[in-house]
Amino acid sequence: MSQDRLIKLACGNCKRINYWSSKNRKTVTKKIELNKYCKWCKKSTKHKEIKK
Repeated sequence: MSQDRLIKLACGNCKRINYWSSKNRKTVTKKIELNKYCKWCKKSTKHKEIKK
C-alpha cells in the first residue's frame, strides 16, 4: 500500500481550497505550507494543508 496521499491546500486569507497535492506521510510529518497564487485574492498567498 502506497504512503503517498492526496492533500488539500487552502488559501491562508480566504480559506478556499485551490490546490491538491500529494505527500509521503511516512517521511513528511509536518503540515505543508506553500506560496501559491489564489485566483479569488488575486495575489500570491500562503496555502496550508487542511483536513479532508
